[in-house]
Amino acid sequence: MIMKNKKNTHTPIPSSIPRLPLLLLLLLSLSSTSCSSSLLKKPPPLPILPLPSAPQLQWQLGHMAMFLHFGPNTFTDSEWGTGHVDPSVFNPTNLNATQWVQVAKDSGFSRVILTAKHHVGFCLWPTEYTNYSVSSSPWRNGGGDVVGELAKAAKDAGIGLGLYLSPWDRHEQCYGNTLEYNEFYMGQMTELLTRYGNIKEVWLDGAKGEGEKDMDYFFDSWFGLIHQHQPGAVIFSDAGPDTRWVGDEAGVAGSTCWSLFNRSSAKIGDTDFQYSRGGDPFGHDWVPAEYDVSIRPGWFWYSSQVPKSARTLLELYYKSVGRNCLLLLNVPPNSSGLISAEDIEVLEEFSKLRRSIFSQNLAIDAKIRASGTRGSANNSWFNPYNVVEEGFHSYWAPEENQSNWVLYFDLQELVSFNILLVEEPIHMGQRVIKFHLEILNENGEWNKVTNGTTVGYRRLLQFPIVKSQNLRFVIDKSRAEPLISYLGIYMDPFSILSNISDSTTSINSSQILPHIDFNHSQIAVL
Repeated sequence: MIMKNKKNTHTPIPSSIPRLPLLLLLLLSLSSTSCSSSLLKKPPPLPILPLPSAPQLQWQLGHMAMFLHFGPNTFTDSEWGTGHVDPSVFNPTNLNATQWVQVAKDSGFSRVILTAKHHVGFCLWPTEYTNYSVSSSPWRNGGGDVVGELAKAAKDAGIGLGLYLSPWDRHEQCYGNTLEYNEFYMGQMTELLTRYGNIKEVWLDGAKGEGEKDMDYFFDSWFGLIHQHQPGAVIFSDAGPDTRWVGDEAGVAGSTCWSLFNRSSAKIGDTDFQYSRGGDPFGHDWVPAEYDVSIRPGWFWYSSQVPKSARTLLELYYKSVGRNCLLLLNVPPNSSGLISAEDIEVLEEFSKLRRSIFSQNLAIDAKIRASGTRGSANNSWFNPYNVVEEGFHSYWAPEENQSNWVLYFDLQELVSFNILLVEEPIHMGQRVIKFHLEILNENGEWNKVTNGTTVGYRRLLQFPIVKSQNLRFVIDKSRAEPLISYLGIYMDPFSILSNISDSTTSINSSQILPHIDFNHSQIAVL
């Protein structure tokens, strides 16, 4: 059988049509594909562990909280008390928790923390586990509830509520019996955690006077109970688990302060203060520092005492919030149940000072460039202009595999300033180890203005007034490729230079290199 050839059904290209345009069309198609690929978003760099939890992140962003020491000691001019004062002394006839909360909110505090029970054992809520409480006092005819009134006021005002329940109890008879007292304590804690809505912070400590009964606190059981009932709460103690005491009640943090920490290296009530003060660049846990200090000489209100000045509070702000910590400022209500007028006056002035200094970033209109940018400078979600935009979710990220990390600022005119503010996007981990700031002088030479160690959530550095149009911010060492979410320069005309000190803690350069490879699945390989 003879097979016939099939006819060619394809239409031939006429020889009259030039073939060159077809090649151009092909090249344009490939170019278009390449361009669309270049417009794809470069993913963020991998975070470096450890990282903050969502409650820890919210806590840190609050930057200031107000402590409210209040109880029988308010009426007896005492700090720790004996635990045997008659409940009848507690009678704050003008108590107004709404006033406390409004003062806190107006002054820039993100939450209030009340001593629901201090060392004397007197409870500011109607507990069912002891008669030593507001129920046995003449206040509100025994029907009052300070915790309840504060919880409602805080909720109405939209600020967080925290509670302090002292482990040491100088009144309770079962204190010293480990099993019985731990059951008693957890019963009271459960009342506080289940009656008053969302609790943002639970504050514990290991304070106990010398010669007191021996007691073993079941801290791990307490922590489990707290996280079970209030999963959004952070727990403060000498050693965490969520936030730590820095070991200093003067409101002054170390100039090097890591949020990284090893909880296994700390014990509540017996912590190495130097370790707590600086944190640990090799730490496996995220446990940022909290600094508690009182606006008055004492923690409770005394009629004979006066508050610190607003400028003193500003200095404490620089040395706490400005060193990667949360400032917990105690403002004790007086015996009438109100925050005193003189304390309010100081807080108002403190707020005005902060607004005056930090309301305008003097670098906001600067032309900014970087030594390198992740994803290229022209098409990047990580460009250097992010550092003058508020909010930690946008940030500058350098080019990968780079060891030179510099941000250049052209302010476009001569600017005088004496404050540097730097922030890291801490949801990506704490990275920066060492940095410095330089200005270009009139001779075209770069002069160092200031330097520091660690940044974290917020770092503030003070220095003598300088004037320049051109700046460069240099990151000298970092645990991984550094990320900067904010950088600002400001003028503070109020602080006295003699009060400014910012000593640095040296880090062995043989341990941490300017640029390193690191393991993202665990802590950085250092």
